[in-house]
Amino acid sequence: MILTITYTQAPATDLGYLLYKNPSRPQTFELSHGKAHMFYPEATNERCTAALVLDIDPIDLARGKKGSTGEGGLFDYVNDRPYVASSFLSVAISRVFGTAMSGKSKDKPELASMALPLKARIMMLPARGAEGIIHRLFEPLGYKVTVEEYMLDEKFPEWGMSKYYTVSLEGEVRLQDLLNHIYVLIPVLDADKHYWVGADEIDKLIWHGEGWLINHPEKGLITGRYLKRKKNLISQALERLVEESDVLDDEGEPDEPSQREETEKKLNLNQQRLGTVVAALKSVNAKRVIDIGCGEGNLLSMLLKDKSFEQIAGVDVSYNVLERAKDKLKIDRLPEMQKKRINLFQGSLTYRDKRFSGYDAATVIEVIEHLDENRLAAFEKVLFKFARPQTVIVSTPNKEYNTHYSNLLEGSLRHRDHRFEWSRREFEMWAAKVAKDYGYNVRFVQIGDVDNEFGSPTQMGVFTL
Repeated sequence: MILTITYTQAPATDLGYLLYKNPSRPQTFELSHGKAHMFYPEATNERCTAALVLDIDPIDLARGKKGSTGEGGLFDYVNDRPYVASSFLSVAISRVFGTAMSGKSKDKPELASMALPLKARIMMLPARGAEGIIHRLFEPLGYKVTVEEYMLDEKFPEWGMSKYYTVSLEGEVRLQDLLNHIYVLIPVLDADKHYWVGADEIDKLIWHGEGWLINHPEKGLITGRYLKRKKNLISQALERLVEESDVLDDEGEPDEPSQREETEKKLNLNQQRLGTVVAALKSVNAKRVIDIGCGEGNLLSMLLKDKSFEQIAGVDVSYNVLERAKDKLKIDRLPEMQKKRINLFQGSLTYRDKRFSGYDAATVIEVIEHLDENRLAAFEKVLFKFARPQTVIVSTPNKEYNTHYSNLLEGSLRHRDHRFEWSRREFEMWAAKVAKDYGYNVRFVQIGDVDNEFGSPTQMGVFTL
């Protein structure tokens, strides 16, 4: 099993301070299931890579140590455990990089708290659910995901593709968050654990999922697989996540009927949407955020509760809606320091406004479909040309998914005020043109339950300079 982490910001060897591992000294750690070797295959001022190699001994496992099936069969001696990323690797990450996972750095504390240009590469990661599940788990966290797949046997192509992938994750992220994401999601992708899963695993999930799991659109899947589908543990974990996150219930867009039956176990679509937006903002280390078309302030409420967002603005064309937002956010009763963090004002996203400028990121969530299509060009110039934040996040309904809504007639729109709804291809073509015209890059994220044919109910584009 091999995990590498590469840092490319000079002096890149500062990665050693963050990992508490000297680049010039290889180390070996004894584990109950083998050995973990940690070393740096490259360590220059411009580029530094740390490698964790896990050497599993299947014979030790078969002779009664943790992970043995206890059946005494051939599988205990001949299996894929020494070669593929699994919960064994998560245990090694915790053992070797435990201090880094807590976000501590004695010599470089300011660096430990910063989003850094990092790239992780996980060799031979099994994914039960095919390649798509890898993207569904990591992309909402803000990573650029690259997946390399393999044939079962090149000599027998008719056997098809294997379940193993080499996965690269690239983004601006705190090292602490990167390690915790990998720690949790490796056993989720493998959908198995080599040790007994009891109530203490809930504490691990809550601890390592702090700040991101509650807002992840696949929270239910992650929790279920991490706890090996033990219903009593899953219920306890979900209850604790909601209690400890203090996320507001949302009265936004209703879920389709099949989702309503599980409202106590799953976030509704609007909560998933807002959670994905917050995760994307955190992945680019945005400190100053403006929400254009903020409505009654559902996203603003989530941002206000997260101290990493230092300045928050909400703008809407409706004065009455802004008044309701003020009431919902209880702005008049906020402590003075909190009041200084947030600003609400009336404005239109189709007219140039200097108040839109000076923010790290702008969010436009479920808004553009309320504009006449001939007004989109004005909106593009206002936001991408004149305000020009480093990051712009735009979400809109995917009309292909409307077939799942039994109360919609064919060709109908989801809301009476929608002027249009786009298919995935239409949205991607529009976003790609905007990105090209104004010098942005764009990546796409699906939000909500994904249908293999029709996609997800919400589609999101993340534009970055």
